[in-house]
Amino acid sequence: MAYIKGENKPVDDDAGEGCPFCSIPSRSDEDGLIVARGEHVFAVLNLYPYNSGHLMTVPYRHVAQYPELDDDETLELAHFTQRAMRVLRAVMAPHGFNLGINQGPVAGAGIAAHLHQHVVPRWGGDTNFMPIVAHTRVLPELLSEARADLAAAWGDA
Repeated sequence: MAYIKGENKPVDDDAGEGCPFCSIPSRSDEDGLIVARGEHVFAVLNLYPYNSGHLMTVPYRHVAQYPELDDDETLELAHFTQRAMRVLRAVMAPHGFNLGINQGPVAGAGIAAHLHQHVVPRWGGDTNFMPIVAHTRVLPELLSEARADLAAAWGDA
């Protein structure tokens, strides 16, 4: 129900000190839904996913635009995205993926002040009437369970 009502969903585009992507790394992996941590980037499950397994690759540094990343951040973001796809394939066997970085509120960025790349696993028929009729999604797995499964497989990918 908390998901359906959007409780505690970040809405502050300017973020600043309240930026969830800046505060997540200070939490435990379980509390922050962190799947993996790198030197410049971390992978985290989306608290408001489009699909089961929807995660994001996020630089630790608070930057808004893709061109602001340095070479090391850009490379690790790409490697984490590739690894996320391998892990999701191994754990959830999706039929495809949506990958995307939404730059700015007009492009659909919910938190435009901190760059993040979405990795969304897709299955044939995964869109049904629920988003249209009830304006919500039905997810077959708890986020904590998905995080544990993906984190366990991360080292093998």
